[in-house]
Amino acid sequence: MGINKSKEKIDASGLPEHIAIIMDGNGRWAQKRGLPRSAGHRAGAQTIRKITEFSNEIGIKVLTVYAFSTENWKRPEGEVNFLMDLLLEFLKDAERQLAGKNIVIKVIGDIKLLSEEIQQQIHKTETLTQNNSGLLLNIAINYGGRDEIINAVKRIVSDVQYSGLNIEEVDEYLMSRYMYTKGLKDPDLIIRPSGELRLSNFLLWQSAYSELWFSNINWPDFTTENLLEAIRDYQQRHRRYGGI
Repeated sequence: MGINKSKEKIDASGLPEHIAIIMDGNGRWAQKRGLPRSAGHRAGAQTIRKITEFSNEIGIKVLTVYAFSTENWKRPEGEVNFLMDLLLEFLKDAERQLAGKNIVIKVIGDIKLLSEEIQQQIHKTETLTQNNSGLLLNIAINYGGRDEIINAVKRIVSDVQYSGLNIEEVDEYLMSRYMYTKGLKDPDLIIRPSGELRLSNFLLWQSAYSELWFSNINWPDFTTENLLEAIRDYQQRHRRYGGI
């Protein structure tokens, strides 16, 4: 399907500015095909590239993807090691491929637990793409919503104690400035494929008024048409933010 034909199926004036995706179902995709889970993760990484490029082309401003959670360390050591290698490979490929498509790449999460090589590659990729003006791809690595909120509270307490922050200034707007997504609009739309119906510790603060869209499709099978379907559904909803 050509990009212009795709655009005709959505209201370009009502696009969600920020889409977040819980990329679930890689293991189930592989299992259904009699393949190792690693094959599912690799196929899922290819889907990230495809959806990122398409989102950039249709005018989405921010795409946040859940790549590795704080809970994923509980998985078998071999799978964790493979995921770390795949993340490094993805960042290196993104430096060559996505950067050339005017895409900005950032990583959110507590990266201190990642290897030095991955931390250096994150810095290199972010620096290389920081002056691009297209879509911002946020890759959540070692990310957990509760962990993010706890870290924000600790930093606020520290600033109240040592940096002159007045406790009366602490409100939801200030709290947002202590999040990994500081300066970004909260997600308009959160997508979760694979049939699960929960947020799984993803963007808990930021998702207060996000529209949620669930699908039984496993992430490696998620297509640009599925993304358009989610956007069309989003455009039929009425967001009142607690009002009438």
